[in-house]
Amino acid sequence: MAGRLYGLGIGPGDPELLTLKAKRILEEVDLICTPQSSKNKKSVALNIVEEVVDCQGRVKYLLFPMTKDRAKLRLAWDRAAEEIIELLESGQNLAFITLGDPLLYSTYIYILERVRGNEFEVETVPGITSINACSARLNLPLAEGKEKVMIISAAYDCDDLAEILTSYENVVLMKVSKNYEEIVRMLEKLDLVENGVFISRCGQDGEFITRDLRSLIGEKIDYLSMIIVKRKYSVSYECE
Repeated sequence: MAGRLYGLGIGPGDPELLTLKAKRILEEVDLICTPQSSKNKKSVALNIVEEVVDCQGRVKYLLFPMTKDRAKLRLAWDRAAEEIIELLESGQNLAFITLGDPLLYSTYIYILERVRGNEFEVETVPGITSINACSARLNLPLAEGKEKVMIISAAYDCDDLAEILTSYENVVLMKVSKNYEEIVRMLEKLDLVENGVFISRCGQDGEFITRDLRSLIGEKIDYLSMIIVKRKYSVSYECE
């Protein structure tokens, strides 16, 4: 009898934000599959899970290189899916863990596409996103009334960034490290730089928050960083 694959969102970083359902599944499965960007680098997701669940002898590492080369990425996704399918065929139940939610800018999406076509049982368990965690940490509403929200990954070139920033009352820019200076310059041009809040590693060691976006130009920006921009920013939203 084939095993079942669980896609688990484990939250943004604070182990206490792991859902009860995710914790139960992690305790029950045969193996916990975790993506890692290199063989010598442990995943942030696994670090979080290990604070809550005993993973001893139940971890399956899957290599997903940090690259924009689509051919290399597809090869990595194919190889990881093949390993997962082999384990499922042997009858083992697996949990594929991912930061935040498994269906929002997650590597799990590419595994899901490849595995579910083989008629295995797959259950995806939602997790608290970094967007929600950052909003809560800042006491900053993501939307009120009829306001609109746009969520984009800034890891890629954003040719339509100016249009987005002027069309939506609230904009969440995820993964801002690559294009940070370009983003800040655009916010300055649109007179919105004072309306943005920067936060990195929310709920983790090294958490950092600032509204002075200009001060970080030229600095090394953590990969797990975002900027939330509100056109109607109020000082009453300031976190303590």
